[in-house]
Amino acid sequence: MSILEKYSNAISNKDEVAMNELLHNDFKFTMHKSGNALGKADVIKWAMSGDIKQDKTRIVYENDEVGIHHSFVTFDDGNVEAVMAVYKYKDGKIIGLETGATPMPK
Repeated sequence: MSILEKYSNAISNKDEVAMNELLHNDFKFTMHKSGNALGKADVIKWAMSGDIKQDKTRIVYENDEVGIHHSFVTFDDGNVEAVMAVYKYKDGKIIGLETGATPMPK
């Protein structure tokens, strides 16, 4: 199973142990839509909250250095976004994540 498959499963299953294993200690998540940046603990807390519900997830590309992932994400507030994510890997873990998101009509 690829890193992105494991990551998507960890979010879907709210698997905190897997999230800790998959994210590098120096992990940084940059959300270009809002300009916010989150660290490892923040992302794990958010993922465990259940606020992130991915649908029609697909891995566009993945190798030992990067992964590109697209999905439609529904948040607890009812907003849906088409999210394109680029993951950078280091030591077999995710060290960086950058996303671009397009709001979808309700």
